[in-house]
Amino acid sequence: MNHTLQSNEVWQGADTRTSSLPRQRVIVQLARKHGFVMIDALARDLGVTTQTIRRDINHLCRCGILSRFHGGAVFGSSIENPPYEARVGALSAEKEAIAATVAKEVPDGTSVFLDIGTTVEAVARRLTKNRNMKVVTNNLNVVEIFRHCDSIETIVASGTVRKADGAILGTSTATFIRHFSLDFSILGVVAISKTGDILDFSMDEEPTTQAILGSSEKAFIVADHSKFGRTAMFKVGHASQAHGVVTDALPERGDWAHDLDARKVRVVIAKSIRLTSAS
Repeated sequence: MNHTLQSNEVWQGADTRTSSLPRQRVIVQLARKHGFVMIDALARDLGVTTQTIRRDINHLCRCGILSRFHGGAVFGSSIENPPYEARVGALSAEKEAIAATVAKEVPDGTSVFLDIGTTVEAVARRLTKNRNMKVVTNNLNVVEIFRHCDSIETIVASGTVRKADGAILGTSTATFIRHFSLDFSILGVVAISKTGDILDFSMDEEPTTQAILGSSEKAFIVADHSKFGRTAMFKVGHASQAHGVVTDALPERGDWAHDLDARKVRVVIAKSIRLTSAS
């Protein structure tokens, strides 16, 4: 099956020959649209070597966005999430930009629910310097982040621990969350459809998601650009239930901004953050 880039499918202004990030975004965009990408065709149409494309695809596979097959890769699974370890290191700069934007909205002396997910955990790390804050969470990784923060009180939801990622889930979790009336809630998601549906791999997530969305005055969904248009089997809520969706970018194709706005979904684009590694 022939897989050739159309000229308008490459991001305008992006030098895909010399910069890996725009090139990888193009690869993800094409994989999402067609369901797969072929290494030889990408190398030819993006003007780079097949070795460069293989490195890009290997990186995206480690991030859990693509899955390899001989000669190419397919877009991520619609039935299960990538391993937690792969998600932790994926799209770090994007998650930090989102986290910084959300953290500015949460002042000292407030109460906040922090959900499961690596982007939510990035928000949690940004909030460690807040004072007199009360945190409710169903995420054991968030508990650990705040464990030594003397001015932050952490309340942990009841339920069953999912060992793969430290999530606390179940009927008792949703019941527990519904007892709270908080200032803010920060919600992670598996996917958001073009119609604004919040999608997940398990229908068991729906009661917890709804409880979180109803537990605060302002709910923020945090989702990097890879979550838009990704497929998952179950609808667990709608993005219009939140005060806003904070992301680093929307997909370039398909006029997502218009479609989400038409469904009363407020989107906030986070400013880019340059990450520096320790020397």
